[in-house]
Amino acid sequence: MKHQVICVPGSVAPAAQRYRPLVEAVGDGADLHLKDLEVYREPQPPADYSMDEEVAAIDRFADSLGLDRFHLVAYSGGGFISLAYSGTRPKRVMSLGVFEPARIPGPLTPEENEFFTGLEDRLKGLEGDQFMTTFVREQVKRGAQLPPPQAGPVSAEMQKRPGGIAAMIRAFDVYTFDRELLRAAPFPVFYGYGDLSHGEQALKGGILAQLFADIHVERFAGVHHFVPPEQIYTPRHVAALENLWARAEESAGQLSPK
Repeated sequence: MKHQVICVPGSVAPAAQRYRPLVEAVGDGADLHLKDLEVYREPQPPADYSMDEEVAAIDRFADSLGLDRFHLVAYSGGGFISLAYSGTRPKRVMSLGVFEPARIPGPLTPEENEFFTGLEDRLKGLEGDQFMTTFVREQVKRGAQLPPPQAGPVSAEMQKRPGGIAAMIRAFDVYTFDRELLRAAPFPVFYGYGDLSHGEQALKGGILAQLFADIHVERFAGVHHFVPPEQIYTPRHVAALENLWARAEESAGQLSPK
């Protein structure tokens, strides 16, 4: 049977764009089910938008596919959602492969709080292109080469991004989560980050390494949060995920009653 994988994107690129290189590289080796974010279902985020809504939507999506258990792959904002899902629904998750989660759910350490408070302060009052430019610049190391602004008119889908990102940040802030839940996770985890991203990505890897019992943290050279997807889901990264899925299923088979 093929690996069954649910892929959750971040707050900028939709799932089909974010995971196209991964889908192409994996081919027939796995069924990758792409799950877009609930925050973009409507032109404007609902006033009561929450992380609980995003987490519950993964349940509904998996149920619609007939999946009791599955692998999770996530990026950025989808990483926050998938960490929250993994802590609250551990029996459904076979493995978690996450690249640079936007945040780790739960109370922030002083170091995390310093970064995220600064980011929110710099974004306050900004809209449209100014919001997106600042959002991108603040999350990479100084001197990192950033993608050029998109030429031509902004698509209706991309016009949703500043409002959607702001709604997600607010939802992160109020989401209640106990990080200790992650210590009981019975599945393996892969955490990837780029060495050109802001140092808080390495910080989060270290925090998760103290929580998950079975985690592999890997740094990718020449990569930051906003490089094109094909520079993130490289052959090395894809191989790491395929190994994660195979190892998780082998372990699950050994634990299953005979």
